[in-house]
Amino acid sequence: MDWLTASEALALLGTQPQTLYANVSRGRIKARPDPADSRRSLYRGDDVRRLAQRASGRRKQEAVASEAMHWGEPVLPTAISTVRDGRLLFRGQDACELAETATLEQVAELLWQSPMTLPDAATTGQGLTAAFIALANCAADAPAAPRSAAALVRDANEIVAVLAQALAGQSVSDPLHVRLASHWDRPEAANSIRRALVLLADHELNTSTFAARVTVSTGASLWSGTLAGLATLRGPRHGLASPEVAALAQDVGHELHAEAALRDWLGEGRSLPGMGHQLYPDGDARCRALLRGFDLPPEFAAYLGAARSLSGEEPNIDFALAAMTTRFDLPDEAGITLFALGRAVGWLAHMIEQVISGEQIRPRARYVGV
Repeated sequence: MDWLTASEALALLGTQPQTLYANVSRGRIKARPDPADSRRSLYRGDDVRRLAQRASGRRKQEAVASEAMHWGEPVLPTAISTVRDGRLLFRGQDACELAETATLEQVAELLWQSPMTLPDAATTGQGLTAAFIALANCAADAPAAPRSAAALVRDANEIVAVLAQALAGQSVSDPLHVRLASHWDRPEAANSIRRALVLLADHELNTSTFAARVTVSTGASLWSGTLAGLATLRGPRHGLASPEVAALAQDVGHELHAEAALRDWLGEGRSLPGMGHQLYPDGDARCRALLRGFDLPPEFAAYLGAARSLSGEEPNIDFALAAMTTRFDLPDEAGITLFALGRAVGWLAHMIEQVISGEQIRPRARYVGV
């Protein structure tokens, strides 16, 4: 049995890396860690060649569309971000390198191609509920999305200002990461908060970004699109994933035999939260970049060691957010708050791009009923 590197497998398949990783996740291609470099994977040659032969004939249109909607081929053109060869790129710049020094404001300027200049904003209450209410109120009164780039950027600044007021406290001139650190009374966490906001600012065509783009493609306002993105973010498979990681790490990490405890968890048919990502078979680069900013809490180190041993996977950004929340004793909702405030910058960049394109997103269904 022969094993191929990612580049060799991709050369045979003639596809994008995302398609290779999707085939691994679906069990079509067996993968294993590279003995020479545990951060990389090898792919079983027989599986790759079988799929390559199958793909040599033209696939039916409905099969292509169906696979594209599930970790498959790209379905929308964008110049904003992509995951390529294990790296997250914002308009061609490595997001992990940006996270070393950049602020969310600077990333917004890169993604929007216009400076972030937040106006004063007023919201009733604090937290995610207040953010939903403020967005809903504005969305109800907002006219159709403007078509000029300048007007779209103006709306984007107003939206982030409202979100920041609800999630990071009173409007001040400080950068958003400083505002959040002050709001949570954790000034020592400011640099890690900054890193997290930058790393979460965008992630290609994730589900909440797709929801936002679909919304504004109908002509709805950026307010409506942001509301759609925030609603989608509140799923346990998206923005609410880190609390599950924290809960399991707290339970298992304090056990004398963490690996045995995780075997019981897996024996119940559950996956390991915070581990693995289909776009990063060799480990989530965002996770590594965020973990560089602080010492890993002992219970998270124990959980990670046991989870790696049992799954062979590397931790993802949800693991890093949960560890960061514990390390700095941040509020329980810190993970989704960071996600919402950071990712809003990416949603808005994508929505601006979508509105300017003038295209409506309207896929067809593949009917399987009676």
